Amino acid sequence: MPLLDRMARFNARHPWSHNDWYGPWVVRRVVASRATRVLDVGCGTGNLIERLRQRVPEVSGLEPDPDTAALARERFARTPGVTIAQAGWERRDPTTRWEAITLVAVLHHLPLEQTLPQLRRALAPGGRLVVVGHHREQGVADLITGLVSVVLNPLVGLFKHPEVATAAPPHMRAPTAEPSHTLARVRAAAARHLPGARVHRGLFWRHTLVYDRPR
Repeated sequence: MPLLDRMARFNARHPWSHNDWYGPWVVRRVVASRATRVLDVGCGTGNLIERLRQRVPEVSGLEPDPDTAALARERFARTPGVTIAQAGWERRDPTTRWEAITLVAVLHHLPLEQTLPQLRRALAPGGRLVVVGHHREQGVADLITGLVSVVLNPLVGLFKHPEVATAAPPHMRAPTAEPSHTLARVRAAAARHLPGARVHRGLFWRHTLVYDRPR
C-alpha cells in the first residue's frame, strides 16, 4: 500500500530502537530486585548494559552475532565490572546462578517451552527475570496497540532522530527474526514454567514479563 510504503521509508530515514525505549523500565525492575550480578542475554552492542552498569556492580552480556559482540567488547574494554562473551544462551555456563537476567527482543529467537525453565534454573534464589518480548499479533487488543504504535512510531523517530539517516545505526543491524508465538502462548508457557510471572502487553509490538524466583 502506498501509505504504508511511505511510512516505512520515513521510519527508515528516522530510525530509533523499540528495544531501547524499554531500557529505563528494565533497569528500574533490575534495581528494585537489589541484584548485584546481572546477565543480559542477547546484549547487542550493549545499550542496556550501558544503563545497567551505572546501577549494578557486575554485568555480563551474551551476544551470538560475531560483529555485534565485537562492537560490545570494544565499547566496554576498559569498563570495570562488565564482561562480554560472543555466545548464545545455549552456550552459557549452566552452573552459574544470576541475581537478575534480562532479555530484550531475544526470547522469540529461542525455543519458548525449553528456555523458560532454563531461565528459572539460572536464577539464584530470590533472583529476578526481566523480559521485553516480541510476539506475533493476534486479536483485537493487539490490533489496537499495533495501530497506536504505527501512529506513534514516526513521531518518536522524528523526535529522537531528526536528521535524515542514510543507514541504520550499528545497534540496529544485528540479525532479526519475526516472532512465531502469540502473547497468549507466552502467557500460557509462563504460567506453566514461571508461576507468578507478570506478563503485560506493551506498545511498539512488545510485551513485558517479570518473574521472581522464590527464595
